[in-house]
Amino acid sequence: MKIVVDRFISDDETTISHITVDGRFVCFGLEDEYRVTKLVNETRIPAGTYKVKLRTDGKHNEQYKVLFPDIHRGMLHIQNVPGFEYILIHCGNTQADTSGCLLVGTSAVTDKHNMSIGASRPAYKRLYPIVVDAAAKDTLEIQLIDNDR
Repeated sequence: MKIVVDRFISDDETTISHITVDGRFVCFGLEDEYRVTKLVNETRIPAGTYKVKLRTDGKHNEQYKVLFPDIHRGMLHIQNVPGFEYILIHCGNTQADTSGCLLVGTSAVTDKHNMSIGASRPAYKRLYPIVVDAAAKDTLEIQLIDNDR
C-alpha cells in the first residue's frame, strides 16, 4: 500500500499537499517549508519514498489512545528520514502545529502567507483506518513529491 503526498503549493513557512492512498484522494497535508539545509522543527520531510510503521510509545501515542479509542493502534511513524527522528502523521491545522511532521486535514487554505488545513481530526479518522493494517504488517510506504517548487 502506498501513500502519496503531492506537494502543490508552499510559502516561506508552510507546504500544502494532496494525499492519496493507492491513487485515491483521501485528504490534504500540511508540513513545514522546504529548506536546503535542515533547521530543527522548521523543515519539511525531504522528497523521497519511506516506510511507515506503527510507533506505540511516546506522548502522541498516549494522546491518540484517548482521542481515537476505537481506531488507534499506534502512531503512523515515517521511517529512516535522513536527519530526522520521530516523524509522524498526525492532527494539526497550521505550521505552528508541526515540528517536521505531516499533518492532515479535509480542507485547505492556500492563500500565500496564510496557509492552513481544516478539520484535521475527521481527516485523520478517514486516513488512519485505510492504512493502519499495512503499517502494522510493514507493507506501507509513503512517497513525498515536490511539485510546488
